[in-house]
Amino acid sequence: MRRLVLPSRASIAALALLAGAALLARLLGLPLGTTAVAAGAVLAALLVLAGVDLWRSLVLWRADGLRVERRLPAAFAIGVPTELTLAVVNPGRHAWQLQVFDDLDPVFDFTGLPRALTCAAQTSQPLSFQVTARQRGVVRLGRTQLLWRTRAGVFEVRESVGEAQSMRVYPNFAALARYAWLSGDRRLAQIGIKSFVQRGQGTDFRQLAEYRRGDPLRHLDAKASLRQRKPVVREYQDERDQSVMFLLDCGRRMRADEQSAGAGENSHFDDALDALMLLAYVALSEGDEVGAMTFGSAPGESRDFAPRKGLGTLHALMNRMHDVQPGAHHSDYLAAAEGLMRRLRRRSLVIILTNFRDEDAPELQPALRLLRQRHLVLLASLRETALSRLAAGPLDRPEAAATVASAHLLSQARQDAFARVVDHDKLSVDVEPQALAASLVNRYHQVKRAGLL
Repeated sequence: MRRLVLPSRASIAALALLAGAALLARLLGLPLGTTAVAAGAVLAALLVLAGVDLWRSLVLWRADGLRVERRLPAAFAIGVPTELTLAVVNPGRHAWQLQVFDDLDPVFDFTGLPRALTCAAQTSQPLSFQVTARQRGVVRLGRTQLLWRTRAGVFEVRESVGEAQSMRVYPNFAALARYAWLSGDRRLAQIGIKSFVQRGQGTDFRQLAEYRRGDPLRHLDAKASLRQRKPVVREYQDERDQSVMFLLDCGRRMRADEQSAGAGENSHFDDALDALMLLAYVALSEGDEVGAMTFGSAPGESRDFAPRKGLGTLHALMNRMHDVQPGAHHSDYLAAAEGLMRRLRRRSLVIILTNFRDEDAPELQPALRLLRQRHLVLLASLRETALSRLAAGPLDRPEAAATVASAHLLSQARQDAFARVVDHDKLSVDVEPQALAASLVNRYHQVKRAGLL
């Protein structure tokens, strides 16, 4: 932004006062010529004062003007309030009165700006404010805008300092952090995730342990029992080194967003992406490999992440998927299934994240049949919360009864259509967005425990 010089409120007030005095003089009968000469002389003096003030202030600003140092986090998370700090540094010998405003990307909601302050000589003054990102992707933080007052207060000068920066907004990490804490604290039920006793399950050897009542006798280790002179059994764990592959729908079905109705803090697509990241974290922690592929995007905008192992994979997956947005295109389920079958030869748990509609059945059913020829398929569909809210509404008016009945009818019709499409597969889920993450983790644990892969 170019430097912009504006008259201050005090200058405007002085000019208004001069005009009022001239008008009063004329009303009192003072001759026009005398009034004009007096007003002109005062105005000329004010203009000289203004010019000297502006010139002197610009010279001082060029010599030792203020600079702004912005302190940013490594990244932002959608929906999470984040505190940013600006350090206003004054290396000179003069104090400055100013207002500060940071040029933020439109995706941010913010509080605490603009801020008026007096920056004393040779000081650094911190200024904090809070921002909340409403959308994932790459955001831009422009230069910091300063509105500083000249030495006599005649003008206010607006200019920009600092450098523009680009940052990334990721899905909310809070769900991952909370899962990690709860899993260590054994309180997973708080987020709807069930815990199962794993001792003696699976086929991968874990360790030797003393026999306890109820352990399978076939797991007795004769040699170890003789050495220890007590019954010792082999403990097993769920099979590791398996593959989990996500198929994320980015078509128009996933553009459903009930935020405006107060149904949730995130859009449906953001809830689906959060669930994807949470299950990816769980699967990677279990030693499995995780990959992802999008479909339904505009040509050239699809993403493909080959399955990998290790917790470092989660960071790479987030970087690959953090700015994905649903578009207005039709999602071709069959084409997505054919593409996945060509790329993924190893038998995997394929999780399809979509928003099912009855009219999708002619395309979705062949896609599921094709994928099931090689893979274990879990169809996860997002259900609008509006239906459940309407179905639970009060029956206080005659027309309310029709609304509630219609909601129940639509909900049941959707359940029946979903059951037909998945062929009554108990693994697939049709849930509201807020319950998707816990449902997927529970299904994943069931698959591991039952050895379905």
